[in-house]
Amino acid sequence: MAEEPPTPAAATVQAVEVDTDEADSSYGDEVSYTTSLSSGIRNHTYENGRRYHAFRAGSYYAPNDEAENDRLDMHHHLATLLLKGKLHVAPIGTNPQRILDLGCGTGIWAIDIGDEYPSAQVVGVDLSPTQPSMVPPNVQFEVDDVEGEWTYNTPFDLIHSRFMVASIKNWPKLVNQVYTHLKPGGWCEFKDWDFTLHSVDNSLPPDSHLIKHHQLLYQALGKIGLDWDTGRNLKRWVEEAGFENVEEQVLVVPIGTWPKDKHYKEIGAWHYVIKSEGLEAISLRLFTNVLGWTPEEVLVFLAKVRAELKDKNIHAQYNYTVVIGQKKQ
Repeated sequence: MAEEPPTPAAATVQAVEVDTDEADSSYGDEVSYTTSLSSGIRNHTYENGRRYHAFRAGSYYAPNDEAENDRLDMHHHLATLLLKGKLHVAPIGTNPQRILDLGCGTGIWAIDIGDEYPSAQVVGVDLSPTQPSMVPPNVQFEVDDVEGEWTYNTPFDLIHSRFMVASIKNWPKLVNQVYTHLKPGGWCEFKDWDFTLHSVDNSLPPDSHLIKHHQLLYQALGKIGLDWDTGRNLKRWVEEAGFENVEEQVLVVPIGTWPKDKHYKEIGAWHYVIKSEGLEAISLRLFTNVLGWTPEEVLVFLAKVRAELKDKNIHAQYNYTVVIGQKKQ
């Protein structure tokens, strides 16, 4: 059993006040959402009733079927809520020419950034060809492995990476490639989770199924050479790659509607849906292929985890880190 990771230092964690008013019905257990994108292309594999990418099959643990793509689009909405409507924080000016989105998923961020900056050629890269075919004229998508050697001949003004935790085996190499392929004065922007689940008021029992689930995830990821604490290391990797003007923001992301503050309550509501609906996507392949569980054992266990996610007496949260850096001019 993997050792439980340490709780983040108190100095980096903003306290979120718990809402004790049970009469507040502004948020239910679910958030309604609509999906504006549909999967575009072919070439997939199937496992335990879920669909996965076929290009370099098995290198990424999560599925790429419609249910997961819907969840990824909700993830995008959550990310924009965390940044209060902004798609990025790097100061790239009003007329960027080239933008690269690593691990673009459904392509929703690339499409939105292409609409915001019509001056820019936007390239989105992912292992899965699940992006829509109808996109702005300045946006294009490529199926490739961002951990391979890059062949771009023209440098970028901004290279963006988001939600790539547990997807990259060699982060320092990736960050160095980002540095190499930026224009002098160009910016990197990394946004990612620290999957150290915690509560600042000790409401998360150490023997809970939620904690057990995370310990098993850490164990499985460790066996295949992937990390779960990307967020807390981003600033160091960016600095070591040679970037200047490095800035870090550590944001609190509650799970559930327990926060009193309306901004955090909305974030928590969306996060609850994303987490609850994504438990199978996150866990199924790792638990069966790496830990040797049966699919039935996984689903029974996840039902117990899902029940604890609904418990408003448990005030669990993650940290979400945003790091930007500028290439030397």
